[in-house]
Amino acid sequence: MFIELPEKRYYKIGEVSKAFDVNTSLIRFWEREFEILKPKKNNKGNRLFTAEDLANLKIIYHLLKEKGFTIEGAKKKLKEKSPKMHHNHEIISKLESIKSELLKIKNHL
Repeated sequence: MFIELPEKRYYKIGEVSKAFDVNTSLIRFWEREFEILKPKKNNKGNRLFTAEDLANLKIIYHLLKEKGFTIEGAKKKLKEKSPKMHHNHEIISKLESIKSELLKIKNHL
């Protein structure tokens, strides 16, 4: 899944939910279910997601939405902490961004 967000230090939950095309409630649910998601909260309690949080969300999204894992299955997969899985996901993300750029170029021609 390729998401397009401007480079910032922190992203609000609304920005994140739009980028992933899911409800904010689903992001909050995933935050409760997966230990690797720990967004910071400001004084008002608003969630602020970092680039690392987005990378973890991409992996969670990939496992649940694209691969069809259950919540428990995705938790097990994440606990394995396979460096290969993270590396593969990085490669997939880079390829998807290249594909997106090529499609933009194609549409401009």
